[in-house]
This record gives sequence, structure tokens and C-alpha cells, in this order.
Amino acid sequence: MSLPHDLDLARPGGTRTVRRAAALCALLLIALLVNASRVQIVESSRYEDNPANRRPMIARYGQPRGDIVVDGRAVTGSRDTGRMFRYERTYTDGPLYAPVTGFASQVYGTTLLEDAQDGVLAGTARLLAPLPAWNDVVRGRSPGGDVVTTLNGAAQRAAYQGLAGRPGAVAAIEPSTGRILALVSAPSYDPGELSGSRASVPRAWTRLNGDAARPMLNRAVRETYPPGSTFKVVTAAAALDTGVVTDPDDWTASPDPYRLPGTTTLLTNEATGCADASLRYAFTWSCNTVFARLGVEVGLRDMTVAATAFGFNDPKLRVPFAVAPSTFARKLDASQLALSSIGQFDTRATPLQMAMIAAAVAGEGSVMAPYLVERTTTGTGDTVSVAGPRTLHRAMSPATAALLREMMRNVVEEGTGRNAAIRGATVGGKTGTAQHGVGNSGKPYAWFISWAQADDAPQPAVAVAVVVEDAAGERGEISGGGNAAPIAKAVMEAVLNSAPHQLNSPPHPRSCRGSACWGGAIAR
Repeated sequence: MSLPHDLDLARPGGTRTVRRAAALCALLLIALLVNASRVQIVESSRYEDNPANRRPMIARYGQPRGDIVVDGRAVTGSRDTGRMFRYERTYTDGPLYAPVTGFASQVYGTTLLEDAQDGVLAGTARLLAPLPAWNDVVRGRSPGGDVVTTLNGAAQRAAYQGLAGRPGAVAAIEPSTGRILALVSAPSYDPGELSGSRASVPRAWTRLNGDAARPMLNRAVRETYPPGSTFKVVTAAAALDTGVVTDPDDWTASPDPYRLPGTTTLLTNEATGCADASLRYAFTWSCNTVFARLGVEVGLRDMTVAATAFGFNDPKLRVPFAVAPSTFARKLDASQLALSSIGQFDTRATPLQMAMIAAAVAGEGSVMAPYLVERTTTGTGDTVSVAGPRTLHRAMSPATAALLREMMRNVVEEGTGRNAAIRGATVGGKTGTAQHGVGNSGKPYAWFISWAQADDAPQPAVAVAVVVEDAAGERGEISGGGNAAPIAKAVMEAVLNSAPHQLNSPPHPRSCRGSACWGGAIAR
């Protein structure tokens, strides 16, 4: 058999032709490999983010999601649907824990803990992988890990039941550490309605977003309210630390009514006996005139410093999801400063911020960073990260904190907060009623902030803030004591009655995986 004429190696140039053909093939192969590398490395993110590429979504929902854990029990699960996006999220007591978990939706994404801890829950976090570099090369993912929260389930339920669907919020903190023990917003919603890709999901989304009661608004951390007289804790701390008040039992030169500086507006009180009242009396019975005048005497600079030390004007607070900043205005005239010092005008705070204030008083003046995640674990329960206490600010001196604890006890023992008293415990509190609406025409927001210490305990176990929107009752301080204080009491009792092991529970047993989860949430 003879070779074709142009490939006859015996002919002059035949070898050269083969070499050229081989070189061309080698160049084409190299070009192919370079282009493949370019596509897989340089252009990978563009192709991966292309809406037409469904592979990331298929991979994301191709395995069960890790769980969010409260008191050693998972409050989330995964359901095997058998569809392209195989696993969808399920929730146990969804409305109860929605202000913490948020939702994980195949259509609308993730929020709150489901979003902030998505890498752990979805199995993409590098800390879950024994060989992270290998996962990066093969674009693999580990089984979803778990997020163990700091929540006290009994306190969470007590807050939820106390609000009973009324618009409002509750936040509870362990003063010595900053661990968040309860975070409730009402009215709430079931995040399970937004799971999966069923036709009902867009309908639920439209209904929830169109609801005038705003059930998906996390009022505990994303809504700010005028704090009313609960802000007097900050004003009292500023007055004591700056030396404007040296003895809480001395009389103050405080007229009743008090004319706001530079105006003809007279500020009055709901309580009696406020003229020239001592700081202790004014705090116990919430004399507006005394605290408005004290705020002006302390001055804008020192009032702003005090508010900032308690956590106001901080846009970076996360728990680990973002918290709306509470605000105390930095530019105020004297009349505006007077009103701001009693929690009105432009002063606004989240319930979590007000719980931080109560916790600072209970915690000898330090503001601890609030946190919601105790630890994260692998799918087999091995701990991969642990949170711990961290001090944000020194809000006041220990001596000032001790005086404020005394005055907050007076509020509960003989003043406007008697509905929060607990047998077998020392309780301190402060009521508040914040006016709102055009010409203060709306029903007042009822506030109560407090802390509680069991009689046989070395330190307070819990600090709480409660706000009830449009509370019924008189416009005086009794509204906070009548509407919000009983809720705070129930939350504090739940924490005080909890066994120590419930506050630091071990990892829960691994939930089922694969087809065993078919047809519903994991039973526990």
C-alpha cells in the first residue's frame, strides 16, 4: 500500500508537512485548553450568575439544608419534593421564630439568620470542608451545617403569647454576656409559606407584602420607635456621670410646668409632686419636667456622648444580621434637646437597643455586644465556630449603674412598674409612653424595659424591652406599666425558671437526610 502523494515521507518536504500538521494540532489543543481554562476560571462567575444557568440552583437545593437550633431542638427542616429543586425549607413553629430564622425561599432568597448564616446552612462555607481547596476545584459542597442559637425557647414563647398578635416587639438579653434570649415581633407570619417553588408561593408573597399590619417587618430589630420615658435611663446616667446631679435624693430646681427654652410651650406631667422633685422621685414617677430640664443642663454634647455610649447612632450593629440604627440627633436647639431627653422629638430606638440599655444598668455599666448565634457545627455535630461575650462600650460608671439599679427597683416596688414584680426575684424597670401621630393624636406606644435577678443568684439573668403599638389605656406612664410590663414579667419569669442546661444546650442529634425526609418536616 503506498502513501498519498503529499504524505510520502520519502519525498522532499514530506516530513516537514507532517511536522506542520502536528504543530497545528498541538496549537489547536493548547488553544482549546486555554479557552476551557478561561471559561472555567476567568468567566466562571459570569456564566454561573447567568439567569439561564440553573445548575447553581439545582446544586443549592440538591441536598437538605442545615438546621437552626433552639434549646437543642431544630426549629427548621428540609422536605424532599422529588422535583428539580429537590429540597425545600420547612419550619416548626414558624411564626414564633420568624423574627430570628427569617425565610429561605427558592423564589425570593433568604433573610435574617437564613441569610446571615447561609454558607453554613447550605454547606458552602469553607470551614465545613475537611479539604476546602478540593471543594473549590471540583465546585463541591459539604453537607449543610447547623446554627445553634442563644435563644431561650420558654422566653421566646412567653413574649409571643404576651403580645398575642398585637403590633409590637420584645427583645431579651443576658446582661453579663449579650446573648439574645428572645426576639419576637408581632404580628408574625409563617416563613414556610415562602418555601419551595409552588404556585402558592408568589400568592403568599403578594398577600404578606400587601398586609397593612406588615407581618414580615421585624419590629424587634428593624423598626425604630420614640422610646418615651424609657430614655430617661440615659438622661439620668448622663446627669450623674457629668456631675449635674451628685445626690439622687437632693431636690432639683425644676418648675412644673416647665417652659421649653426659647418657646412659649409648657411641658407638663401626668404625675403629681414633680415640682423641684429629686432625681429618684422623678425617675420613680416619671416626671417629664425634671428630665427635660436635666437634659438641657447636661448639654447637647454630653447627652450625645451618653446616648452614643449606650449604642445610639451605630449603623454597624449586627447580631449577625443587620440592626436598624437607633438615633439621637447631634444637632438640636435647647427646646429640641429638652424633648429628646425624655425620648421624644427625633429620638428613636429599636426594642433591641432599649434591652441593651436595661442590660447595661444590670451589667454594671457595660454595654455587651448582642449576639444570636452560640456556635455553628458540621452536619455531624462537630463544632466549627463559637461566639463569646464582647464589650461594645462603657456606658456609665459602675457607681452610676448601681444608683440606676436602685431607682429602677423603686419603679417596680412603689412606682409605675409594679405589674412587673416577681416573687423570689429582684426586678428593676422603667415604664414609658411615647406619643406619635399628627398632633400626638395616635394612641401611645407603651414601653417597658427591665431586668431581673433571682434572690439566690449572683447577678441579673435577663434584661427585657417590650413595646406595644397603639396600646389602650390612659396617655400617662401607666400605659407602659399596664400594657407592656406584664409581658416583660412573663419573659423574665421564663428565664428565671429555666434550668441552666437549657441556656447552653448541646448540639441536637443530626436530622434525617435524603428520602427519609420525604413528605414533610422532620419530626422531633
